[in-house]
Order: sequence, then C-alpha cells, then structure tokens
Amino acid sequence: MRWSTPALVAAAVLLSACGTTETPSTTTTTSESGDGPVTVTDARGKEVKLDAPARKVVALEWAEAEMVASLGLMPVGVADVAGYRAWDKATPLDDAVKDVGTRAEPSVDSIVALDPDVVIMAQGRDTTLAERLEEYVPVVVTKASDASRNFDRLREDLGTIGQAIGKATEADTLLDEMDQALADGKEAVADAGAGGTPFVMADGWMEGSTVTIRPFGKGSLVSDTAEALGLVNAWTGEVDAQWGLGSTDVEGMTAITDPKTVLFYSASEDDVFTTGLAQNPVWQRLPFVTSGEVVKLEPGTWTFGGPKSVMRVAEQFVKAVTA
Repeated sequence: MRWSTPALVAAAVLLSACGTTETPSTTTTTSESGDGPVTVTDARGKEVKLDAPARKVVALEWAEAEMVASLGLMPVGVADVAGYRAWDKATPLDDAVKDVGTRAEPSVDSIVALDPDVVIMAQGRDTTLAERLEEYVPVVVTKASDASRNFDRLREDLGTIGQAIGKATEADTLLDEMDQALADGKEAVADAGAGGTPFVMADGWMEGSTVTIRPFGKGSLVSDTAEALGLVNAWTGEVDAQWGLGSTDVEGMTAITDPKTVLFYSASEDDVFTTGLAQNPVWQRLPFVTSGEVVKLEPGTWTFGGPKSVMRVAEQFVKAVTA
C-alpha cells in the first residue's frame, strides 16, 4: 500500500481572505537608481505611495511572507512565525523575524513597534485592520486567492509585492522559474504515460468522533497546479468561489469511483487520514485506499502559498504519479 511520503502537511485552516474577481492593474514609478518614490495599486484598487521601495516589511499572511522572502528580502515581522515555520518550508524565515500576533488577530502595537515601511496583508482577513494600520504605516493588500483565475491572481499578487519592495525583476524571474518547473513536470508526467491521471486533494480535521474532509476543487491553487501538470481533478462537488474548497464526510468521498484515482492529502498536528479514518469501513472501501494510491504531502508544503510553494507541490505530485 502506498501511504507515501511525498508527504506534506500544509493545509487545514485557511479561513477568509480576498475579494472580487476583477483585479486592478498595478503600477509603479521609481527613480533610475531604484530608490525613488513607488506607487502601487493594490487589490482594493487603492494607490499606495511609498517614499522608496520598502526595505522593512511586515507580512500578515504566510503566502505573502513567503513571497517577500523568496524575492530576497526578509520580512521584519510576520503573523504567527511558529505556524509559518511548521506549515511553509518553501522559503525559511530568519531567526530575527519578529512575531506580530496571529493571522486572524495580529497586534497593531507589535506591528507599529517594528517601524515598517509597509505592511502587506490579504484582502478579507479583517476589513477594519487595514484602516487601523494606515494611521501609522502604508498598507498593501493582496487578493490572496480567486478560484476563477488563481494563477493569474498569483502573478498579480507577486507583481504587486515585487514592485512595492523594489524586486520586480526578481518577481519576473521567480514566475519564469515556476512556469519552467510546471512545464518540466508536465513533460515528465506525459513521458511516464500518467497524463490524465485523476486525483483528489484534501485535508481534514476531527471534532469529537466526526471527521470533516475538505477537498480542493477546481480553481484551488493546488488543483490549478496539478492540472498544469496534466492531471485531472476528480472532485466535482461544490466548492467556494474564493479558495475552491469544499466540505464533505467520508461517505461523500464515495462519489470517487475511478480505480486509477490518487488521493493526495495534507495534515499537520493531527493526521485524521491515518487516525480518525484508518479503521472506518467506508474509508477502507474507497478506490484509492484499496489500490494503495494515498499520498501524504511533505510537512511544510503550504497549499495556499506563492510560486515556491507551487513548485514544492508540483514536485511531489509528479513524483507520486510517475513512480
């Protein structure tokens, strides 16, 4: 049985964020030296003016923290640093990065005390937080997810961040690296005759004895990644318009009947797929369980991250279906 360890954890709890399906354009102006004023238009459609490219950045979501760090600028502050280090290992944070509270309730006082040049946060996390922070520091808001166009959204978020921190060239390079990794992965999948392999991606949690499974439907960032590799998402249940995430129980998984289906899943502290479900008779009869096609992603693979996380997810999907 392949309870494999292209093993991730990354997944469960990413609640609100983001906004409309219409993304405003992003503009920037700098001096020839790259040290002049910068203006970006963020996901709110708001122009954010900086005296110079930001060098001291606070990021209030893990994807945004990952993007800043992956562009070569270490944030001075991040919400829930310990959580980031557990869930997102695509781009490590330095020990000097300060924790500014939880992602749901970051501390305005802790943020302001770091005297940042800009705060980067996801749209929809807290509708009043940006306004409160803007009394002290410029705020750039990213879209964070859009199940109708997640790759385009990812490019725009990274571009906005890159411009705000004077790393536009590095952002373009990182996107090229992601595109090449996806193209190489798709070629490897095709060469192995694995194109069209059906998959389901999920995470889950347990309340009492009840296990809730959260499938990643079409439009989720993980699904877009897998489909770019030539795989086919087998989950056709209802998902939300922002994140592309659904909700079901183990009985709902019986809708998956193709014996070639591979289940990928992520788990952090509690792996309900090997504890809460392992002895469940319905679970034991599911096609991917009987065939041994159950793959746990590697701890620290954030399923809602930036280009580095996309590449980490893609690598594990390719490894699993071409083995």
